[in-house]
Amino acid sequence: MVIIMAKMLKFEDLKTKEDWEEINKELEGMYDLIIPPGTPSAIIYDLVEEFDLEPFDRKMNVDIVECDVRELLCLRGKLEQVQAAEQFLHDELNAWVNGDD
Repeated sequence: MVIIMAKMLKFEDLKTKEDWEEINKELEGMYDLIIPPGTPSAIIYDLVEEFDLEPFDRKMNVDIVECDVRELLCLRGKLEQVQAAEQFLHDELNAWVNGDD
């Protein structure tokens, strides 16, 4: 006996080529800053407010002991905003780890 499993329909399967072209146009010139797990929420709030970035979740492979797929917080914006936010995040995390105020 052969059992044929039907493909599980996903939301992406329902989008047309025109839908994907529109999405790509919206994302053109936008960059993502991936927030490391464990980042203090106060720093994340500061990043969103100060640099006017759009938060969203993104599924990614995270290789800690084993490779797992996790939903990570990302912030999206123009290149200059994301680069400035990345430097701010780096400085704030260093200060947080070193106990600086």
